[in-house]
Amino acid sequence: MTMTGGVGRVETQHTTLFERGLQLECGRRLGPITVAWEQYGAPNRDRSNVVLVCHALSGGAHAAGWHEAGGKAGWWDGLIGPGRAFDTTRYCVVSTNVLGGCYGSTGPASVDPATGRPYGPDFPPVTIWDMVRVQRELLAHLGVRSLAAVAGGSMGGMQALAWAALFPDGVRAVVAIAATDRHSPQQIAFNEVARRAITADPDWRGGRYEAGAGPAAGLAVARMLGHVTYLSDAGLERKFGRKRVEEPARRPWAAEFEVVRYLEHQGRSFVRRFDANALLCLTRAIDSFDLGEREGSLEAALSRARARLLLLTFSSDWLYPPAQLARVARAARQAGREVTYRCLASDRGHDAFLIEHEQQAPIIGKFLDAAGSLDGEHALHPKGEVAGKRADEHVVAAHGGRGEWRLGRLAGTDQSGIGEQLRRD
Repeated sequence: MTMTGGVGRVETQHTTLFERGLQLECGRRLGPITVAWEQYGAPNRDRSNVVLVCHALSGGAHAAGWHEAGGKAGWWDGLIGPGRAFDTTRYCVVSTNVLGGCYGSTGPASVDPATGRPYGPDFPPVTIWDMVRVQRELLAHLGVRSLAAVAGGSMGGMQALAWAALFPDGVRAVVAIAATDRHSPQQIAFNEVARRAITADPDWRGGRYEAGAGPAAGLAVARMLGHVTYLSDAGLERKFGRKRVEEPARRPWAAEFEVVRYLEHQGRSFVRRFDANALLCLTRAIDSFDLGEREGSLEAALSRARARLLLLTFSSDWLYPPAQLARVARAARQAGREVTYRCLASDRGHDAFLIEHEQQAPIIGKFLDAAGSLDGEHALHPKGEVAGKRADEHVVAAHGGRGEWRLGRLAGTDQSGIGEQLRRD
């Protein structure tokens, strides 16, 4: 697969849904819910070429491109764009920030309309299933009836698997990378230590801290712990070895090794961009996820799926070890599903799904081609309207000028996507 240019400059859009509230798995009702999302590429006539990409624990809707000159590229920029694995000359890729996150979607840092103050610790527990239902509602709002594919790594891979089981008619292909069907005791334990680091910080204040004044020390330690689990022993040895800092501080507890200084940097940078209560919320969501629990077994859950499955793991990933998705692959085959499982050699640990683009891209691209993900008309109507019996029934793509395309009105409703647009480079 030829790797060419990316999607260029993009914008994050925000759409508010569930004005009357969404019934969550926990039994509580939450609404309205705002969803932050981005779009790369243009929809085809019947919107059958839409691919949803789902982010990991600390990610957001910004999966590709950049927001401003010199800005940071999206977390899967190497896989999304013209000629890349998720080829935006063929697919319209949509990425959302999950429910419970802190990058524009409703989460603990959002304002509770009942009180006028941030939800904080009063934000209800959410699950992977709740996240997927919100994504489904956004796509319905945008007129997407069935997805060509859902893809994601880590927590994003859990969402992809949940899509296959929860909405079997809503997705034709699933790509789950470095993920699992359920957390092991070790994975839960790591998350609990991270949560304790946050809640033990006096500045957490029971979750009712002011913006910019939260548990910085605890959140930094939580991130340092998490970051260790994202890497591998071989990768750390290659990058740092036992290299000592050149000019250590004179404090006896100061960083002596470069690997420690690196972790300190990761902790400090995370505190500047992430909300502590959101981390508590999302780690609980992934700990509670169990793909097979609803149907009584993993095989029964996957027997509901109709999508073809691509499951990718990495040899050095000890946080989400290959055996976990291998278990999903066996269950899928027993359930009669079409599944491809690959374990890729890498010393990058769990983070390989964000880094090893050259290994993943050809596998993903060939899988999407073989899955027949484009089963509708790809070419846009010359006037940006959907071809059909009535032009007012399905407005699939409206041209906004200057190379811009927007996902437009949801067919058969009074909900409008006007203004929810993104540059198509």
